[in-house]
Amino acid sequence: MPHSDRHALAALTTLILLQIIMLSALYARVPPHPPEATPLFGIAPFIGASVSIALGAIIVQPLTTTAGRSLSLLAAAMALVSFGPQKYLDAQFTLIWPAVILGQLAALVLIIGVVKASRSKQGQSPMAAPCAGQS
Repeated sequence: MPHSDRHALAALTTLILLQIIMLSALYARVPPHPPEATPLFGIAPFIGASVSIALGAIIVQPLTTTAGRSLSLLAAAMALVSFGPQKYLDAQFTLIWPAVILGQLAALVLIIGVVKASRSKQGQSPMAAPCAGQS
């Protein structure tokens, strides 16, 4: 398995664990925990969807397939709702900064990995490699 795949898997696993821990804190009401609801949606269903998408990306290979790359980007974007730069302005930032910074780093690793994988896939042409038996 190439290092880029391992990095993507590690980043997705990091996001999954961070989100499951935050969801657990919500259910257990252990501060600091995310709010039960935001103006647009319930946070628990959103975190559940985020974790599911990240697991889906792992299953379909995060950098190898188009579906994996798409799910990886979606997982990173959804994680940034919870751990994005807007959290620097959050009143509880001093309590959540390790999760915020780690979440941002994991999302960045994923985004860079997907961009690199997409560029290398675009650079390859199915006609570029000779068929068996040709010289």
